[in-house]
Amino acid sequence: MDLSVVKKEVDEAVLVDAHAPNDAKLVRIIWVDGSGQHRCRAVPFKRFNDVTKRNGIGLPFAVMAASSCNDCPAAGSNLSSVGEMSLMPDLSTKRTVPWNKQEEMVMGDMQLRPGEAWEYCPREALRRVSRILKDEFNLVMKAGFEIEFLLLKKAVRDGKEDWVPFDSTPYCSAISYDAASPFLHEVVASLNSLNITVEQLHAEAGKGQFEVVLGYTACLNAADNLIYTQEVIKATARKHGLLATFLPKYAMDDVGSGSHVHVSLWQNDKNVFMAAEGSSQHGMSAVGEEFMAGVLHHIPAILAFICPIPNSYARLQPNTWSGAYQCWGKDNREAPIRTACPPGIRAGSVSNFEIKSFDGCANPYLGLAAILSGGLDGLRHHLQLPEPIAFNPYENASKLKRLPQSLAESVEALEKNNTLTELIGEKLVVAIKAVRKVCMPFGNL
Repeated sequence: MDLSVVKKEVDEAVLVDAHAPNDAKLVRIIWVDGSGQHRCRAVPFKRFNDVTKRNGIGLPFAVMAASSCNDCPAAGSNLSSVGEMSLMPDLSTKRTVPWNKQEEMVMGDMQLRPGEAWEYCPREALRRVSRILKDEFNLVMKAGFEIEFLLLKKAVRDGKEDWVPFDSTPYCSAISYDAASPFLHEVVASLNSLNITVEQLHAEAGKGQFEVVLGYTACLNAADNLIYTQEVIKATARKHGLLATFLPKYAMDDVGSGSHVHVSLWQNDKNVFMAAEGSSQHGMSAVGEEFMAGVLHHIPAILAFICPIPNSYARLQPNTWSGAYQCWGKDNREAPIRTACPPGIRAGSVSNFEIKSFDGCANPYLGLAAILSGGLDGLRHHLQLPEPIAFNPYENASKLKRLPQSLAESVEALEKNNTLTELIGEKLVVAIKAVRKVCMPFGNL
């Protein structure tokens, strides 16, 4: 046997193995479909740099019409197996995957060809409405999410393995936080590596429920941050042998989970949602009041975007701090819209308003686009706010309008709403309504 040949083969094998991690590096291109599901395609790093950055990857039109129930394009969506668009990576969003350093991830924009947006692209819909707000009023909407989720662990019940809540401790339990701290520390470290600001985190009121609060930023970045944060939470939970779910109502006898969003308006890097000192009864500027009045006026139709599955409406019940009636209040957590005065804000002023109805199954680009569209209409028509509710709305339910109690009702409200349809885009809204209708028969899905 020629030992020199054997040595050469061994050396070559070692060389190949040494380079394997780089050769195996992949880039995930992520998009969120009409039903709110996160999807991705992975591309080898070399091909990503040589081809995909310039040309994207091909996807069938049908991907934006898939529902949470099946992967078939929804009837009536006008999207089918015919037609293809390009998923173009937005390189400004490319990050190393914190739980898998051999991979990167990037958000994708849907284009008919490089440089030409596809009218069904959720990110482009949010960009488009944001441009209208900027062009017409020189305003920028910023947003920040409070992300609630349930953490489940494996347990044996009646001889069978099952998922059960991580614990059953109360709101802000120190014991619960301490028990989950290895998981939570890793989540925060991962988010820091993605340049996502975490303001605070704590145990929530539900069994096994936790909340991560993100910092505010321009709304497109806020939506990207929400998607990345959900990915981090789910992946980190798996690593720890746990399961994280953002389902709005996991257990019918327990509290629900939302992704409450805080919204403010900015001009020249200044928060103009707040009133100048002593200039407003409710602590908001005239612009802030009109914008929020528009959101309140359109919220029945907005729910079709921010509460996208039948299960969402099991959460939107009275006495659950989720908002069941069409009203607003000053720091009233039973109202779907509340104005907030966090620490450091001048007494009597409010810095933002919170929409409590938003849940973790929503496509955040479409949800924020719908909120922005409602606010735009308020500015255009100088809509005025009704008086705030300073009590539990349920106590005066007969005099308040109940928000949609089912997905069918919110879709019906959207079908009657020309404002949101025109601003978000008629073709995209038609597809979203079709996707929602596919899910309606599935009850508490």
